[in-house]
Amino acid sequence: MTNRAGTFVSNLSGEMAYDSFRPAPLPPNPPIEISGELLTKLIDANKKIATLEGLSSRIPNMGLFVSMYVRKEALLSSQIEGTQCTLEDILNPLIENNTNRDVSDVVNYIRATEFALERLKTLPLCNRLIKETHAVLLESARGQEKNPGEFRYSQNWIGGQGSTLKNARYIPPNPEDMLTAMSDLEKYINSDDTLDPLIQAALIHYQFETTHPFLDGNGRVGRLLITLFLMEKGILSTPALYISYYLKMNRIEYYDRMTQVRRTGDYEQWISFFLQAFADSAEDAIHTIDRLTELHDKNLKLFNALTKRQRTSALKVFAYLESNPIIDIQKTATALEMSYNTVAKVVSILIDDEILEQTDKSGKAKIYSYIEYLNILRKDT
Repeated sequence: MTNRAGTFVSNLSGEMAYDSFRPAPLPPNPPIEISGELLTKLIDANKKIATLEGLSSRIPNMGLFVSMYVRKEALLSSQIEGTQCTLEDILNPLIENNTNRDVSDVVNYIRATEFALERLKTLPLCNRLIKETHAVLLESARGQEKNPGEFRYSQNWIGGQGSTLKNARYIPPNPEDMLTAMSDLEKYINSDDTLDPLIQAALIHYQFETTHPFLDGNGRVGRLLITLFLMEKGILSTPALYISYYLKMNRIEYYDRMTQVRRTGDYEQWISFFLQAFADSAEDAIHTIDRLTELHDKNLKLFNALTKRQRTSALKVFAYLESNPIIDIQKTATALEMSYNTVAKVVSILIDDEILEQTDKSGKAKIYSYIEYLNILRKDT
């Protein structure tokens, strides 16, 4: 069976025989038809992303927003794969003592994102960068025995728990076809295709997931690829757009639409779904930025009543809180190079102002949370 998305290929023979999918290289041939609803969605998604970009250049603490957003994306992207973990787990200041496997999955995703963004400054978006990022993602986490940083040498398949090649839902390209497909994909990522970058990002994500080049972590690397590509193309200047929440909420449709491309070659329905994901996610990010900015400004006014010395200390701790909304006094004092007593005094001021509240205790250490801030970020997780 062949269509413009690729062809199913027979492997092995007799009892061992199975069919794997060999994807056709991008861009699709015949070309993508951009008309009607697809064009409307494309304009809408681009408009919302441009608004988000405009906002992100105006926000004084965009770095903080992005670092929190990266954590939220890591959490949601891992939840799509079935990871059981909460936002509080990742933000817990005593995370080193927390050896929960699910938490280390998410922490590794954050590290992999930061690594890839840094690497993008010196390396084009290529297979080498993808492999290096994968190695960081799987480092001493679940899947570390599955060749981190290496494309697979064996056949993999996708299906429910305990499924085999015989009853798999989807069988990606065999290792030889996979290497060809990844080489073609790398060329496409760095080509000067005239399709809109949002459509290209949708195609690249589809192609990567269809090729499934790793034994584990394909979904997370494939979703990260979207952000990296849009940053490489200059559509995003910061990784403030994440579509994992949309994909998590529409997980069945996400998988079904991918299957439909492979079965019928209908890329247009897949692109339509993806453009909706971009538009909704950009809107969500804009809304979150607005709410966090409002909260920041409201709380900043509360410090006007303090003495000059108190205010200086309070502002330092407050700035720290915006990137670490769950703190303990000792760690905060060490991080900010302030005395324990000074931080303790600021914490009690912040409790009086109802910015902080004690939420937990770990041994002797009390844990305090910036509840309102967490509530804004917690939405959807």
